[in-house]
Amino acid sequence: MKRYLFLILGLLLSSFTVISIQFSAQEIIDKAIEVSGGKKYDNAIIHFEFRNKHYRSERNDGVYKLERKMDSPNGVIHDVVSNSGLKRTIENCSVRIADSLITRISDGVNSVHYFAYLPYGLNAPAVHKKVVGETIINGVDYYKVNVSFDEEGGGTDFEDEFLYWIHKENFTVDYLAYKYAVNGGGIRFREAYNPRVINGIRFVDYNNYKATDLNVSLSDLDGLFKRGELKLLSKIQLKNIFVYINDDCC
Repeated sequence: MKRYLFLILGLLLSSFTVISIQFSAQEIIDKAIEVSGGKKYDNAIIHFEFRNKHYRSERNDGVYKLERKMDSPNGVIHDVVSNSGLKRTIENCSVRIADSLITRISDGVNSVHYFAYLPYGLNAPAVHKKVVGETIINGVDYYKVNVSFDEEGGGTDFEDEFLYWIHKENFTVDYLAYKYAVNGGGIRFREAYNPRVINGIRFVDYNNYKATDLNVSLSDLDGLFKRGELKLLSKIQLKNIFVYINDDCC
């Protein structure tokens, strides 16, 4: 009798399958933003240095200013991208910007701030997100989330494609890749390192790798990385980071 009871119990247990918790791309990005700073981003003043230039951002519930200061033979150039557009001063004197340079300057300022605050910004209205798979890198499980952009509201580089490797347990963005079309096009794969949290907002530096085959899928880059087939191009390092938060809102 006991033999039959054990047999029935075994059959019952074998009928159960382990169901892993699955999240949508939106839920994964929401969690990634939350663990990296969440609402603090929306009301923060942030300073940092990158490649001998000083950057500053200020946000207050949708009103923003993204700044860059750099030395030049003519003095300190100060570029400000805000809700009202681009402004440039040299030694505190306003200068007119040629129409042909407006997009180039604005994109140069925007791109540095964009990468510095990732994953903040991935919930913008023009962003589309999709889970395209899972993988293991260095023994860690990751979601692979593809990001693309609408032409309207997606900026001048709306055709660029991004992929984010997001830790399945702590939801940090540990790797990212992107394919761009400007200047002949290219593919980059970035490995995050040196994570630190400053006044509630998480920052990382990156090892910046290059893929020589422009036809490779972004989703295949993790395999190339694990096999050591990507070329280290540069290091992306943020220095002297300061963060000020409006505590009334957060």
